[in-house]
Amino acid sequence: MRKLVNSHATEVALLGVMLVIGMVLSLATDRFFTLGNLFDLLNTSAVNIIFAVGLLVVLISGGIDISFAVAASAVQYITALALGWIGGGNWAIGLIIAGSIGILFGMFNAFFIHYFRIISIVVTIATFNIYFGMLMFLTSGVSIYDLPDWLVTPVILFEHQSTDGTWSEITLPTLIMLGCVIATWFLISRTTTGRQIIAFGDNPEGARRFGINIAAMQFIAFGWLGLMSGIAGLVQAHYVQEVVPNALYGRELDVLAAVVLGGARLGGGRGTVLGCVLGVLLISTTQNSLNLMGVSSYAFKMIIGAIILAAITLSNSGIERLLPTLSKKGEAK
Repeated sequence: MRKLVNSHATEVALLGVMLVIGMVLSLATDRFFTLGNLFDLLNTSAVNIIFAVGLLVVLISGGIDISFAVAASAVQYITALALGWIGGGNWAIGLIIAGSIGILFGMFNAFFIHYFRIISIVVTIATFNIYFGMLMFLTSGVSIYDLPDWLVTPVILFEHQSTDGTWSEITLPTLIMLGCVIATWFLISRTTTGRQIIAFGDNPEGARRFGINIAAMQFIAFGWLGLMSGIAGLVQAHYVQEVVPNALYGRELDVLAAVVLGGARLGGGRGTVLGCVLGVLLISTTQNSLNLMGVSSYAFKMIIGAIILAAITLSNSGIERLLPTLSKKGEAK
């Protein structure tokens, strides 16, 4: 039992924090522990969880990507236009189109990272601006409301009516999110490719000497995030029943904070799908609790910034630089 807790210390800690927050909120407001609020929290977290499991693969590989949210916005818009051109399509066609375009965006990042030896954050800052600027310039910020019926029709998987007459629902985005989570877990934990991505992220030079195809690892990692971004974009369009060019702008920092909070190491080689999901749910719970208590949204942004700063400070590379300094101070004393 102790070994299990130690090996999943981050996940246990996140569950503990969520329980504490839940207990506090149950005293502060009677709306938090309602089935409707909990289901709504799950449904609204679906897009960020899909983003997060894609970003997890990139972080495990030793890279970082901040362009995925605006890439999803671009994919969403292109997919909506493509569906109009072909006469509507269906969920299978929509997911194939969105996923394929997303993969191309992800591999575009990987191309510059690998062949031009540019660090990933610099490339993705550039593509962030390219994707968003081009999208807003070409669309003039105009939204698309004329979407196929299958995309805007809510799909309810489970519903429950409370004694007070309110309805609680679990919708299709939750099912798609669950599929993405399982697929990412399988990739990381049950495939040779996943083990090679982890090895490359943990020790790039060692992986290269061992014969791992470095180009393949980078293209697969960023392509996987592109795939998840494309799917998330389509799910977002389904959830809000429209395509808004800047709807996903700014999500990247929330998702990055959630993934590193869930135990993914900035620098590669470590991270779990469970921790990633719990990180997103904790961030969503925090935001939900602040909303219920009427706290300003700026407080949430402050928390996100603090999480990212703490993650960077406590990442392995940061600790390795910090320890010698502390050691020298100890010897001086």
